[in-house]
Amino acid sequence: MQLTTTEVKLFLLTQFIFKMRAVDTLVVHCSASPEGRPHTVADIRSWHKAQGWSDIGYHYVVYLDGSVHPGRPVEKIGAHVVGHNKGSIGIVYVGGTDAKGRSKDTRTAAQRASLRKLLTELAAKYKVKRILGHHDLFAGKDCPCFDAKSEYADIVKGLK
Repeated sequence: MQLTTTEVKLFLLTQFIFKMRAVDTLVVHCSASPEGRPHTVADIRSWHKAQGWSDIGYHYVVYLDGSVHPGRPVEKIGAHVVGHNKGSIGIVYVGGTDAKGRSKDTRTAAQRASLRKLLTELAAKYKVKRILGHHDLFAGKDCPCFDAKSEYADIVKGLK
């Protein structure tokens, strides 16, 4: 299922109406899956539940074709970066490794465009202070396999 911009906005509004929590950070992740291999919200939810989690840890998933799909409801605290879940929203793009499992920025052009659009919308809606990659908050991780903090700095700067 691919969401239209209107559906994403409606979803965001619905999340805000129902007990929205304070959010000041957007955290970008990769699914740590091989380049070009499609995975779905259901796949990631299954991986996370197999780890004993209650649900998918991320709030949004960006597929290879750039379509954006809801994961865990935004009003619920995510499970995507230890010690930083309470005030953040987790966004994951499908990919992040080469065929041999080595870290690699595998974002498609469609994923790049959709990530930027989604992050811009979320940053404006929640007046976030920062957009970071998982590795910026958790040393020893390559995720999301690119420098999200630098790449998206202009989004946050534009809110000031």
